[in-house]
Amino acid sequence: MPKPLVLIGAGEFAQIACEYFEHDAGRDVVAFSVEREYLAQPLLAGRPVVAYETLETDYPPADVDVFVAIPASLLNRLRTRLYQDAKRRGYRFATYVSSRAFVWRNAELGENSFIFEGNVVQPFVRIGNNCILWSGNHVGHRTVVHDNVFVASHAVISGYCEIGDSSFVGVNSTFNDHVKVAPDNVIGAGALVTRDTEPGRVYVGSPARAVPGRSSFDVRL
Repeated sequence: MPKPLVLIGAGEFAQIACEYFEHDAGRDVVAFSVEREYLAQPLLAGRPVVAYETLETDYPPADVDVFVAIPASLLNRLRTRLYQDAKRRGYRFATYVSSRAFVWRNAELGENSFIFEGNVVQPFVRIGNNCILWSGNHVGHRTVVHDNVFVASHAVISGYCEIGDSSFVGVNSTFNDHVKVAPDNVIGAGALVTRDTEPGRVYVGSPARAVPGRSSFDVRL
């Protein structure tokens, strides 16, 4: 039997993740955890909210699994920091794949990743650690989604693509075959990406072009 599950986070995504883990994956979600300065309430969805700083005392790594339920905040840096810290502290991570997603048998999925309903993940795809694919995306054959990526809904990522570490992929964006998205990119909603990108840039439009003078780290997600 899987261990009980603690969700790190107490925002909207954490509450959504609780619903999916409990009612689709059959996991026993026993608590939420946030850093002490953000601990605003003792209970959420009928479960205790505990300080992250004392998580090892309240829920030791030997007794529970965790999932870091943080969205794309700070270009995925907040989720990544907590994921890396929990890993250093010895926790093991849950990965969720919706029963209503199509994930081919030889696709590889990393830990602490979350695949919503309606995603199509084709043969030989590799999805890294700490990734979120919101509902309704297509990830084409042989594509690699690197670590700490957030893909919003209804993106079409064609075959043989790469999505670089810590990037954010906006809703309804489209990627031609063989496109390599550099790390730390923000791909705007509805963008059509037809060529490789440069690190740390914001791309918008059809065809997508980098926004002059704009860093992806300046985008509030």
